[in-house]
Amino acid sequence: MLNIDGRQGEGGGQVLRTSLALSLATGTPFRLDDVRGGRAKPGLLRQHLTALRAAAAVGDAEVTGAELGSRRVSFSPRALKGGNYTFSIGSAGSALLVVQTILPALLLAKEPSTVRVTGGTHAPMAPPFDHFARAFVPALARMGLAVEATLHRHGFFPAGGGDVEVHVRPEGAGRVSRFEALDDGRVTAVRARALVAGIRPRVGWDEVTHLAEALALPRDAVGVDELAPERGPGNAVMVEIERERSREIVTAFGEKGVPAKKVADAAAEEARALLAADVPIGEHLADQHLLPMALGRGGEIATVAPSLHTTTQMGLVPRFLPDVRFEARDEGRGRFVITVR
Repeated sequence: MLNIDGRQGEGGGQVLRTSLALSLATGTPFRLDDVRGGRAKPGLLRQHLTALRAAAAVGDAEVTGAELGSRRVSFSPRALKGGNYTFSIGSAGSALLVVQTILPALLLAKEPSTVRVTGGTHAPMAPPFDHFARAFVPALARMGLAVEATLHRHGFFPAGGGDVEVHVRPEGAGRVSRFEALDDGRVTAVRARALVAGIRPRVGWDEVTHLAEALALPRDAVGVDELAPERGPGNAVMVEIERERSREIVTAFGEKGVPAKKVADAAAEEARALLAADVPIGEHLADQHLLPMALGRGGEIATVAPSLHTTTQMGLVPRFLPDVRFEARDEGRGRFVITVR
């Protein structure tokens, strides 16, 4: 059984989620001590507990420490089981992070799966549904992996209540194609869109108007989606950078008391960094690529400076897959190339 230190790397939920995903994929049991030890409020929160329970269901696992606030977890998978699964977080915790925890295993299972998770779909510190469905899922398709995602209901922080459904057709790790994303072609479009629910639509228009000025976007490249008031309150602004062979989505979230211009500035700054470095994969998508690449045939991606989440992945993966090696190479002007072999 592997012993994992929950304070390593980013010291939060990713250490748990990555350990669970790799344990399921490799059949390796582990014990995680000091769960989320790098956080002000350590231990399992609802989102992390739901991910643990989801992994236990998919892997028919023996588990200890599956309770709120637990700071020590052990996990021993017995057999992967595809099928139909439903999980409820009971808060605005990220539904997509729960999905990503069990997704690698479901791609290795013998039968297709459908996973439905209720919780947060658009909340800070987690990939929003749009990013998962429009950036990450197409990247998986380039690796030969068949995943479809449907958003039934938005769920913003702090209310939650979102509803996501994901269909997985397993392919097997031996058939995962090598993934190359060093040059995905020229930028064909840059668009900005704001989501508003239960707040004044003017907030969204102020955000995208400022983004249009900051990124020199034409008027027809911006818009606002007004959601039903009962789905809020909530606000997110997204910049979609489309290339010939891929797309990346940058997101910033509105908060009470934070001016629309400041929210737009956060998205504009990240989008400008991607465009200046001329890379297809951003900070938050890079770490998501590493698990399927490591479980498959490796590859190379061009991205910005690796985040703490990315370096955490690079440190954890070889614990479960000792033959896998990572290399991050600084090519200058904000461009980095990560090799998985």
